[in-house]
Amino acid sequence: MYEVVKMIHSYWAYLVVIMLVVATFNALFKFFSSKEFHAVDFRIALFTLIVTHIQLLIGLVLYFTSPFGFKNISANGMGGLDSFSRLLAVEHPFVGILAVALITIGYSKHKKKLTSNPKFKMLAIFYTLGFVLVLSRIPWSNWF
Repeated sequence: MYEVVKMIHSYWAYLVVIMLVVATFNALFKFFSSKEFHAVDFRIALFTLIVTHIQLLIGLVLYFTSPFGFKNISANGMGGLDSFSRLLAVEHPFVGILAVALITIGYSKHKKKLTSNPKFKMLAIFYTLGFVLVLSRIPWSNWF
């Protein structure tokens, strides 16, 4: 089961990064060019939110089934982790949860705004922060 969940988490991450790129640049471009907020913008933001939440759920399952997650901390303690083990067991999950929380906050705040520019501003700020956090904790050596 661990290998299947790991594979799904790894491949779904590509979709997450693609959607975060699309949603972030869409919000930034339309905010700075003062474009109108349309249904397609709402759908991009919503689909990005859904994709990131699914990735979080897959990641939580992986965290508790993987030998590199919770089991590694239980077996070795926090002091017994090397830098790569700490990345997989602590930093990657924590920052991932934080990134999804920021994306969720941005999506929620944008819905409360009545005009286009503040909507894009909320999406641009929070989706960009979430995107930067996601990029900062991807285990790049496992990706390529």
